[in-house]
Amino acid sequence: MPARAEDRPARLSVGVVGAGRVGPALAAALRLAGHRPVAVSGVSDASRRRAAELLPGVPVVGPDEVLARSELVLLTVPDDALPGLVAGLVKTGAVRPGQLVVHTSGRYGVSVLEPALAAGALPLALHPVMTFTGTAVDVQRLAGCSFGVTAPEELRLAAQALVIEMGGEPEWVAEEARPLYHAALAIGANHLVTLVNQAMELLRTSGVQAPDRMLGPLLGAALDNALRSGDAALTGPVARGDAGTVAAHVAELRRHAPRTVASYLAMARATAGRALDHGLLTAGHAGDLLDILGAGTHERGGGAGGPHGRGSTGGPHGTGGTGGPHGTGGTDEGNDGGDGEGRA
Repeated sequence: MPARAEDRPARLSVGVVGAGRVGPALAAALRLAGHRPVAVSGVSDASRRRAAELLPGVPVVGPDEVLARSELVLLTVPDDALPGLVAGLVKTGAVRPGQLVVHTSGRYGVSVLEPALAAGALPLALHPVMTFTGTAVDVQRLAGCSFGVTAPEELRLAAQALVIEMGGEPEWVAEEARPLYHAALAIGANHLVTLVNQAMELLRTSGVQAPDRMLGPLLGAALDNALRSGDAALTGPVARGDAGTVAAHVAELRRHAPRTVASYLAMARATAGRALDHGLLTAGHAGDLLDILGAGTHERGGGAGGPHGRGSTGGPHGTGGTGGPHGTGGTDEGNDGGDGEGRA
């Protein structure tokens, strides 16, 4: 729903502290909405290049100077660095009364900004639920992107308006639910990248010349089916209870890619648990399967989670699997490798 004119914040001067993958993209989106990026801080060469590409003409200055020039400040640094950054900015007197201070961390709500609130700032937590590349394509991808939003009641309209102006859709997340919300995105997006790359490496080892081309349609269908149908999308040898096939998988992985055994076993147990809970796998068919999965764990000490663990994966003969909507991409000076989380 478009923001009403009276609900939109006035055109603001915007500063970015942390020119990682997220901050410059959000500032560029705000520029398209009529706001004015005026300053950005960045230490690494990559950060400075990114700022120059996405925010041409915007000076790179120190964090205190960013705040001095800005009515709206985006704090886009790694999660673990955020509390210290906020405390340090307040201690130096950089935070002004009435200044909008926004962080993009998935983990935190607005409580991490309490020192800034005590200094008179207006705190918002706006977490874009997308992975970021650090290029101009990110600005386009913000269209329709969900944002996990936490804000004081009196600032909800301002938070909503800013998200919509960036092309996003606000999703309200309670302060106490932020860590669980962020964990969900990390499972969906960050772990998905690991699983996909493991699958591509194994296909290369098996002689497949274009594993990305082979996996693309399968994983696209699996993701679509999982989002549409939930656990009904589960298929493959684990969901069918094909213990012999799973045993053969484990044996081949031990021979050719032993580092993948632990994750295979952990996800297979989680898949078996979901299939059992939802009636896709009967207890009678599960016995041999769970014995194999348990034996594989005891033999090498890999994996985690019992047969009723939560999670999902897809077999090679069908659909299954799940992925976060963005999981979490990186936000930061230090998140050049991605989070993403949002960030995830």
